[in-house]
Amino acid sequence: MTAQPARLERIGPETDSVVGVSPFKRSLVRAVFRDVTPMHVSRSATWAAASVTRTVLTEVIAAARRAAAAEARKKLIPRDLLSAIDRNVELEVGGKWYDHSPTFKGLNGVMYDAEGVIVPPRKRSRSRRPSGVAGAHRFEAGVKQLLRNQGVTAVPAMVRDLDGIASVFLTDLARDAAMVVREGGVKRFGTVTLVTSDELDPSPSPSLQASLGALASRRGDARTIGRDDVLAATTIQLFGDIRQQALAEARGATQSYSSTHLITGPPAEEEVVDRPPVRDIDRQG
Repeated sequence: MTAQPARLERIGPETDSVVGVSPFKRSLVRAVFRDVTPMHVSRSATWAAASVTRTVLTEVIAAARRAAAAEARKKLIPRDLLSAIDRNVELEVGGKWYDHSPTFKGLNGVMYDAEGVIVPPRKRSRSRRPSGVAGAHRFEAGVKQLLRNQGVTAVPAMVRDLDGIASVFLTDLARDAAMVVREGGVKRFGTVTLVTSDELDPSPSPSLQASLGALASRRGDARTIGRDDVLAATTIQLFGDIRQQALAEARGATQSYSSTHLITGPPAEEEVVDRPPVRDIDRQG
């Protein structure tokens, strides 16, 4: 009898999180995607999206932690978040949250119309287009774990803002990934490089240019969001060093998942998708 290859052990019923990759469960990421698109989402796409979100939140918390450390504090407060974004414009993510949170009130400045009259702030209303604000509380557990990983805590208002930034960012990431699938690639993206006046070559590195160029077009199932679609969406949402870091960590996260989990079925990882259950009426049709 031919010996059967050893099966890699799964942790839990669905292995919802990968140790060292992201505290945001795959089921949560998948739910966000389903909020904004009916497309199928591959497992590697959910891992990539979770990893990118983790990278963004980790950098935001790290910058806020440095601001708090300057005042000899280990408990983060909203002022630390404002300081972090003020020091590093690359961290200005989840912009739709800024209009919702009291922390960012007035951060965008006063707007005037053509006649010089102050334009009142837009009233909050229930929109049919998910913005990530309503479901921000779902990210609290993951945010608190990231805070613990950096040896800090945060006041409830700060946790609320981090939840909101994570939720809005991931919602926008999912929406852009769906757009990449519909348009067959990234039709509009660019690189933003911050340089000083004495720097002679502000152009992005050849490796980054090649990476972005590879994501400019896609091949594959036009109904399934894959890992590369999430990576392409990342180039739309982020820029600068945090973009490169997020892309590298997302690739590493999906490679780690593939090497440590046995996935039955087609060999191509992007063919393993989360599909809705097939109903009897679908079989008959």
